[in-house]
Amino acid sequence: MKYAQIWTVALLLAASTALVRLRGDTDHVPPSTPLAQLPAHLADWSGQDIPIPQETLDILGKGSFVNRVYQRNNSKGVPSVGLFIGYFPTQRSGQSIHSPQNCLPGGGWSFESSGTTEIIPGDKQYQVGEYLISNGVVSQEVLYWYRSHGKNVANDYAAKFQMLKDSILYGRTDAALIRVITPVVQGEPATAAHDRAVHFTQHLIPLLPAYIPN
Repeated sequence: MKYAQIWTVALLLAASTALVRLRGDTDHVPPSTPLAQLPAHLADWSGQDIPIPQETLDILGKGSFVNRVYQRNNSKGVPSVGLFIGYFPTQRSGQSIHSPQNCLPGGGWSFESSGTTEIIPGDKQYQVGEYLISNGVVSQEVLYWYRSHGKNVANDYAAKFQMLKDSILYGRTDAALIRVITPVVQGEPATAAHDRAVHFTQHLIPLLPAYIPN
């Protein structure tokens, strides 16, 4: 099964490269507010930027990035939430978004469970990927998804197909990866980390269209 998945990803990458090249050498990228200007204060959360090491930036490639740790205001003892957003204006010439499912295992993390969860900010509903990861005795709750041209996509394969379709129809390959992560703390209720990540994400999603173009 693992080899079948590897071959599927390889074929998708080959197909996407061929189709994108057929569509032309440049992308149409609508204007947007710089990602770095995403508010450091989201509702009752306050964030602090965490520098990304140059060697990591070299691996990520050409894009705009936000890497922050948010703490809930006036809530002593509540664990923090980490936010990473990587926006890539093009995925041509070998540039592609690195899936956390490929990067995290290299850092010693393993995926204990995977699925999706619903985020409902206001009257809209979004589906994002939900994962429980562990490294030794440490566990973390992870939500991550892709945002592409106004759509939130929870699945790696679906995101790749979305990019292929939009590269042909609109000449666009820009997309973003959004990851929200928070520790699973011993002594907390079983659903506490999930609820914390979802609460934060409900306030984040409505802001994204200004910084990641639809």
